[in-house]
Amino acid sequence: MTQEPRVTDVSGASSRRGFGRRAVLRGAALGAASPLIPAPAATAATAPAGDSGRGRGTDAAAVAFRWLGTAGWRIDVDGRTVLFDPYLTRFPTGLFGDGFDPRTPLRSRPEVVDAHTGRPELVLVSHSHWDHLADVPHIARTTGARVVGTETTCHLLVALGVDAGQISVVKGGEVLDFGGIVVEVVPSLHSRNKKCSYFAPGTLNAPPAAVPATIADLPEGDTLAFRVTARAGGPSAFLMGASDFSERAVRGLRPDLAMIAVPSSTATHRYVPRLLRALDHPRVAVPVHWDNFEVPLSGSPERDPAMDLDAFVAQVEAASPTTRVVVPDYDTVYDGDMRPVAR
Repeated sequence: MTQEPRVTDVSGASSRRGFGRRAVLRGAALGAASPLIPAPAATAATAPAGDSGRGRGTDAAAVAFRWLGTAGWRIDVDGRTVLFDPYLTRFPTGLFGDGFDPRTPLRSRPEVVDAHTGRPELVLVSHSHWDHLADVPHIARTTGARVVGTETTCHLLVALGVDAGQISVVKGGEVLDFGGIVVEVVPSLHSRNKKCSYFAPGTLNAPPAAVPATIADLPEGDTLAFRVTARAGGPSAFLMGASDFSERAVRGLRPDLAMIAVPSSTATHRYVPRLLRALDHPRVAVPVHWDNFEVPLSGSPERDPAMDLDAFVAQVEAASPTTRVVVPDYDTVYDGDMRPVAR
């Protein structure tokens, strides 16, 4: 008999609060499962002209990127590890079926998480929904990694047993130097559904009254994006956790790589062309948050049918012909130019 994976409850408490109608959730960039698809090859394009100041050359080979599914990334620089929105447990909530349950208990599977995250020294969190935050308490408690996130993220993590001294609360606009890995915090926006509404909004200005126990206990808490520069002269990556943005906040960032969340609706006006123009047409665009994140992180990603990945790729190619599109795969390690180096 196959042994059932060990499951760790994040809190052990319980709650009956809900998020509201499942239709709102699906419109917020979430949906049901679909057949397996292979990861497409990167589309070919030449590097943009006049992109001086962007990382290039041998520095790209010293950086490794791994897609952790959903919006998550692992970035390794000279033996140092940075994580962004690491959600590896991918427990079922009924979201990709017909029975979404906001009372689903929070869980974290250490053996699954640890196999993908290594020993990070830094964890960046875009917002506090469960598919971005649920595994962060385990990672922070077991590795001592510094967590960078909003005030809401801070209050939730402290309630879930993370030392407050490990958490750096940010608002957007900060430029932080972690020993040569530079993190610029960017004020951002969460995805919106077809009614132009947010999913599970809310912020915390104090610790929650009870230890968070269900996915309903994790409100958005505002949303951030990050620009991470791997080293002096090295490649920079723009990391998004949701499919909206502040055009004025991202203007001038000029990242080499843009990890862009795929939208589930057209509520955000001209989302792709506006974003690519504001980012000054990055060399590489990488779509994220288009997979079914309730199946194990193995094999080829399953598409979320609420996301039109093909249309997204076509929009990038039309809006920024010099930008190379790389649709990532779970098992591939990429260099600083998002070229595969291992599988």
